[in-house]
Formats: sequence, C-alpha cells, structure tokens
Amino acid sequence: MKKNKFGELVFLENDIVNQLMINGTVPDNLIVEDVSVCSNQLEKVPVFLKATDVSVSVEDFDTQNQSNWYMPEEYKNFDIAEYVLGLCSTNEQLQRVGKELLLYQEKNLFNLLRYLKYLVDKMKQNGIIWGVGRGSSVASYVLYLLEVHRVDSIYYDLDPEEFLR
Repeated sequence: MKKNKFGELVFLENDIVNQLMINGTVPDNLIVEDVSVCSNQLEKVPVFLKATDVSVSVEDFDTQNQSNWYMPEEYKNFDIAEYVLGLCSTNEQLQRVGKELLLYQEKNLFNLLRYLKYLVDKMKQNGIIWGVGRGSSVASYVLYLLEVHRVDSIYYDLDPEEFLR
C-alpha cells in the first residue's frame, strides 16, 4: 500500500494477493492503481475504485471534492445561515454570527457548515462523544452554536479571524 499525494491509500497487486491469502476474499471499494488487477482470477470480483489521476493538481482535486459532500439532501439544501442566526438570543451574538457568516461565505464554506451540522446530528443520534474543541476552530462562535465544540468564543473574547484567515 502507498499513499498518493491526495492522501488516498492505494492498494498494489501484492496487497490484494495478501488480502486473498489472509482472508480468502478482497473487500469492495479498495482503491487500486490498475482496476484489472486479479479480476480474472477471482470468483467474486470485488468492486475496485481507481486511484485519482496524479496529474491533477491538489487544488483541482480539492475543488472537485468540495462540490461532492456526502450527506442527505435535506442538509445540502439546509439554510444554515438562517438556522445559526435563529440560535442567537442577544444583539452581541447576532453581530458576531453575522460577521462570521460573511467570512464563511467569502471563503465559500457554507457547505462545510451544513456538513458539520449533519455530522453533529449523526453523532448525537448514535451516542458518539466528541471533544471539547481544538486549535483555532474554537474561535468560531458559529461552530460553537452548531455544537462542533464547547468553547464560547464570545465569552473568552476570541477573534474569529484566528480561525477564518
């Protein structure tokens, strides 16, 4: 196995043979360099995924993947700005959220906010515990309202620019 420049774990022919020797089968959705590897020698042909073309720039790869968020349609069409503004109870909170939402919109990150809402909802539904918060993300009051972290950045007077540079 090796990692390509996109962080994908690419299985080589020897890795597939090892899977066969150890488990007697090969799982679906392995990313391989050559999708024809071993396919004519297996009874049940697994579904192989082709590794991303390494001639594509990392920037193009990121842009392409940022348009493919794997979440239910209800979240893809969710008005995240209205939702977060609706969670505010003071003028100070409204001002802060408004400022941050402009920064998120400027950086085209509304889909990220929608995905984080979906992720937090799923973790709650499944009883998964996540951390209090890490790094500069705790400077975002919007992320606090979405419950991505539990640090009230208004209370601690944290500058949202620290996160949204």
